[in-house]
Amino acid sequence: MKTIFLTICCALLLIPLVCQAAQPTATRAARDQEIQAAVDSYVRSKIAGLGWEARVKRLTINGKLSLPEGKLDYEVVAPQQWEGWGSINLTLYARLDGRVVGNISLRVDVEALTDMVVPLRQIERDEIITAGDVVFQKREISNASLKAVRSFDDIVGKRARLTLRSNQPVLANQIEKVPLVKSGQMVTIVAENDIIKVSVAGKARNSGAEGDMISVQNLNSLKEIPARVISGTTVRVAF
Repeated sequence: MKTIFLTICCALLLIPLVCQAAQPTATRAARDQEIQAAVDSYVRSKIAGLGWEARVKRLTINGKLSLPEGKLDYEVVAPQQWEGWGSINLTLYARLDGRVVGNISLRVDVEALTDMVVPLRQIERDEIITAGDVVFQKREISNASLKAVRSFDDIVGKRARLTLRSNQPVLANQIEKVPLVKSGQMVTIVAENDIIKVSVAGKARNSGAEGDMISVQNLNSLKEIPARVISGTTVRVAF
């Protein structure tokens, strides 16, 4: 009987010890969630207005986490040049009643996605790109894809400067406008204002697409002057 009594007493004495040991674990888990929420909020604010989707893939707390009880406010500080994606070291300040009670070093890996124009097939060099050749797809942002084309208007009707691989985001420097005027071509040079319009024959000295500035030679004076390409046969000069 005495043995049973002692066993029960020992079990009762152990219950508070078990609960006390479990309490820090629960507190750490709660703090981890708070830190995760603070970093998530900071990342969202960093990319706000860019049209990107972002998520924190990995968050690592460097060193031991030791924070007091109570409601804490958090401030995330990142290097000034950080754009809101990729791997980065952050600093997290924890405050209690306005007083800094924690200076936490974090390592985060942020995945950012945005719509990019992707070819549905391989497009050969000098080929004109049509609306049926490309599609929007969400892709992860990298240093290269920051230059990716993100609008159909910026690619349809343009020419591939090199071979564009299927299923790879198209970069802005991989395409070009189709020249309307070619070097050596005869053109009409137009100069006009609200009162008068003058047209003379000229020769293009280099190629250019619509809106480009090229050099043209006035065949009357033989002088070379800058002109803007208006169409496949006409250029305009300042008057």
